[in-house]
Amino acid sequence: MLTGCGSSNEGAADADTNAKTDAEATDAEATDASTDDKTANAEGGSVYYLNFKPEQDPQWQELAAKYTEETGVDVTVVTAASGEYETTLMSEMGKSGAPTMFQVNGPVGLANWKDYCYDLKDSAIYGELTNEDFALKDGDAVAGIAYVIESYGLITNKTLLEKAGYTIDDIKSFADLKKVAEDITARKDELGFAAFTSAGMDGSSDWRFKTHLANLPIYFEYQADGIGTTKEIKGTYLDNYRDIWNLYINNSTCDPAELAAKTGDDSRNEFLAGQAVFFQNGSWEYGNLTADGTFTDDDLAMIPIYIGVGDEANQGLCTGTENYWCVNKEADEADIQATLDFMNWCVTSDEGTKAMGEDMGFVIPFKNAVESRNLFVQQDKEMTAEGKTPVSWNFSTMPSEEWKNGVGQALTAYAADQTDDNWEAVRSAFVDGWKTEYELTSQE
Repeated sequence: MLTGCGSSNEGAADADTNAKTDAEATDAEATDASTDDKTANAEGGSVYYLNFKPEQDPQWQELAAKYTEETGVDVTVVTAASGEYETTLMSEMGKSGAPTMFQVNGPVGLANWKDYCYDLKDSAIYGELTNEDFALKDGDAVAGIAYVIESYGLITNKTLLEKAGYTIDDIKSFADLKKVAEDITARKDELGFAAFTSAGMDGSSDWRFKTHLANLPIYFEYQADGIGTTKEIKGTYLDNYRDIWNLYINNSTCDPAELAAKTGDDSRNEFLAGQAVFFQNGSWEYGNLTADGTFTDDDLAMIPIYIGVGDEANQGLCTGTENYWCVNKEADEADIQATLDFMNWCVTSDEGTKAMGEDMGFVIPFKNAVESRNLFVQQDKEMTAEGKTPVSWNFSTMPSEEWKNGVGQALTAYAADQTDDNWEAVRSAFVDGWKTEYELTSQE
């Protein structure tokens, strides 16, 4: 499903004819009132942005409308449903009026779309990056531009934690987290809340565990082996992956057997309702948690996801990106220019940088970036300044969506029946599935 213009639902609107008609009917000329010489070069062009992030759909709709009002250039933003971006992109690219602006998650995603990627090495936005390492390259060509740096960890309700007799300073390792979580579970009826929100394995939520949580054992294996990617993962730290998964599912708001049907909204709503202390998610959730005043910055913190590996006292949040903007080189020349102009405006203008930095809560890697007021972003900066080491994002080295799905299905089955045999199925999906999927993708 897609979210078309004007929708504030998180990827929940139908991919109906109207949304596509909007995308195909965006041939309005730039007006004479345009103050941007570059936009004048895009006269007759339009922009169709297929957005990856449902959480920021309302802000993108508003920003697109502002740009159209200012320049006369039509901008359509369509948002893919959570977990459906690659499928949606494949479908949309096969139609007339395909997206002019889309995204990939890194080298693995780029392998599928590099033939569609316009070379951005001479673009204005490339020159706005604070570091060229934020460019995704294909040989000498610049195929993508990172547009947001994010962090994830365990979002913590400090008020509930203190009611249980602890503070975030009491949690500096997996052993500490386990002690606190299991104590809360033992007193759950007395306290009136659980340790963790539901680890939902519905498609709107499973990415938190088959991708984001899975990143931890991958990161530590890469660190131990001194590598940045591999075609054959060993699964060195899968016992630790099991430990943290067990902790989540056995100390939460629901029975583990119910997780297959639990959604991302369920997990968020449990946290908002004060039903759990910990909620694994990222800096992108800040607005959802604070928008209506349910929480203030004083109520919240984000702590690292500890799995019992490495120098935990100096471990930071998981910080990185899997979000690279690309421009469709198959689009009309006027649409390409219009898209390049829009991208540059987003990261250089007062309106664009404010929307991305304040309204969307992004840290953007561009020279004119405004300071984000996002609490979790600030906490990541503080941890890094204290000498803690961020856990890098290694999602882009995961071999395929099929690999993630295999791991997710195995995790769900294990949650319902926590036997060694079922964990062996998780290990097989993780290790054997990794090798199989790399072999398959290399043949395509």
